[in-house]
Amino acid sequence: MTLPLRRLSAAGLVAAFSLLLSACLLSPGKFVSVLDVSKDGRFSFSYTGQISMLGLTKLAAMGRKGDEKFEAAPCYKDDGDTERPCSQGELDAQKADWEKDQKDAAEKAKKDADEAKVMFGGIDPTSPKAAEEMAERLRKQAGWKSVIYQGNGIYEVDFAIAGRLDHDFAFPTIERFPMANAFVTVNRRADGSVRIDAPGFGPPSGGAGMGGLAQLAAMGAKKEGKDLNLPEMDGTFTVLTNATILANNTDEGPKAGTGAYALTWKVNPRSSAAPTALVMLGK
Repeated sequence: MTLPLRRLSAAGLVAAFSLLLSACLLSPGKFVSVLDVSKDGRFSFSYTGQISMLGLTKLAAMGRKGDEKFEAAPCYKDDGDTERPCSQGELDAQKADWEKDQKDAAEKAKKDADEAKVMFGGIDPTSPKAAEEMAERLRKQAGWKSVIYQGNGIYEVDFAIAGRLDHDFAFPTIERFPMANAFVTVNRRADGSVRIDAPGFGPPSGGAGMGGLAQLAAMGAKKEGKDLNLPEMDGTFTVLTNATILANNTDEGPKAGTGAYALTWKVNPRSSAAPTALVMLGK
């Protein structure tokens, strides 16, 4: 028995999304972000703009939606090439297999939804209230001055925080949300140097931003005639510091300013590498 090509395509899409369900991806849209690192260890960080949250359980639901009606596969004569009418017994067997597939898919969907709820820190991503629940959770955390849900998984945010680099820093982090991927990380080394990386502002080939899982998910959705309407990454990331700059991958290098040097990266899908820099703290 041969399954219809459309059913095979949809089944493959569901299988691919099932693999992707182990992650929930955050990606930047239009934004401006600034990290200020002082040589005495003080720092401040800000991010103003869009954050897109891609809940992959919704994509899996898209992939399953097309399989709600049974469609019989063609039957063939002994030569394997000539199509013939299916017998009632063959049709019954096909339908029985299809019903079993549907039952298995429903059980898998429930399991995936339960797993997704754990990854979302107890928030059910399939609930109509999930987006606002996530916004409210962010508003309770330090630094999130404004969080406005705009629809289609897109949040408009204003984040700013300051402190000392006696510990590592990452943005964004979400309470009880283990799958949040970092846009920016700041790591203090034992020798007094500080490494700055912005994997979330990297190119698609690096698996960040609109690349990796988000890109694959978007392509899968388009195969099903749907558009995720994910925002295109478009922004600037600037590091200001009066510390010694040991390394950086900007196009133009550090530019002198008032009491500090500025490293600036233009971030978009054509960016060749994720921003990175290494600075040495000191008196």
